[in-house]
Amino acid sequence: MRGPDVPAKALDARALAALAANPGCRRRAILDGAGVDKAALASALGSPSGFGQSQFALTRGNAFEARVKADGGADLLQLVHSRLDAGAEPPASAAVPDLSAPGPEGRTARTALALREAVAAGGWTLLDHPMLALDVAGSLAFLEPDAVVVHPDGSWTVVEIKSFPMLDGSADPAKVGAAARQAAVYVLALEAVAARLGQDGTPAPRVRQRVLLVCPKDFSNLPAGSAVDVRKQRAVTARQLARLTRIEEIADALPEGTCFAPDRPAEELTAAVEAVPAVYAPECLSACELAFHCRERSRAADAVTRLGRPLRAELGGLATVADVLAAARGESGDPDDPAVAALRRAAALRAEALAAAGREVAPCR
Repeated sequence: MRGPDVPAKALDARALAALAANPGCRRRAILDGAGVDKAALASALGSPSGFGQSQFALTRGNAFEARVKADGGADLLQLVHSRLDAGAEPPASAAVPDLSAPGPEGRTARTALALREAVAAGGWTLLDHPMLALDVAGSLAFLEPDAVVVHPDGSWTVVEIKSFPMLDGSADPAKVGAAARQAAVYVLALEAVAARLGQDGTPAPRVRQRVLLVCPKDFSNLPAGSAVDVRKQRAVTARQLARLTRIEEIADALPEGTCFAPDRPAEELTAAVEAVPAVYAPECLSACELAFHCRERSRAADAVTRLGRPLRAELGGLATVADVLAAARGESGDPDDPAVAALRRAAALRAEALAAAGREVAPCR
């Protein structure tokens, strides 16, 4: 589907979190499942993506992560100890196993082995960029968290390292929320590893539901840590991912020969994309490379989805802005429909307010 000579774009935790936040969008599900580069696809469709990190932000983030993990992750382990496990022995030293292996499957197996060995050995262990696998709607996604720490009691903690600052002990709530949703995906993947390790009769290791978020302290390059409870995000993500239609079912419903290769003619590419239903919402602008294209289509269709999910849910069966306005004016719609009744009441109140404002306007002098 992505083209015979086009390499697959791997799913990451950021993409899975965005996919789970919009499980009804079959377009994103099939494109991510097929490994399509949505940024290249958006450019080929004539709606270049404004989504993604700048090169400067990536460079700054990589430099900060290297600072946090310097000296065998000494600062990182101290933050884990102080924020999440103060009752354990201080991490004077920690094992840092080599996780290199050929291919993502090899790295995933090596990570599982390193986790098993760390639990058996006891003490502190730092896994730097381990590889985890998670089944998503029939497609295997390989995920790479910044770090996973194994505690002396054998439990596991996900570590998220971000470059946005933590000012006076707190960070931007929106960015913290996005990091929590991303970490929740890693927690789910770790739980799958723990379940497999527990199949040999030994108790499955405990995956902690609080993760460590590490950010620059104030305006310095020093690391600051905060424990973030991701139980809610984990439960929501697990439920949404379970609801996703399997990739095979979406693919079977597409016309024969559907291909999303960006080198295809624009008309053919547009037809291929439009063959898959999408569910656009304004939140897509910060989470999906195809958001500009889907927004244009949503506007062309006069769909109310472009006004936001909460409003769309309130409007019931009214799918277009024209339908909403007609219902508000009393030109269409069932008066017994709560959405229609609310719209007409709102229109009447608006008319009264405008009439009152017109009477109260003082004459110009």
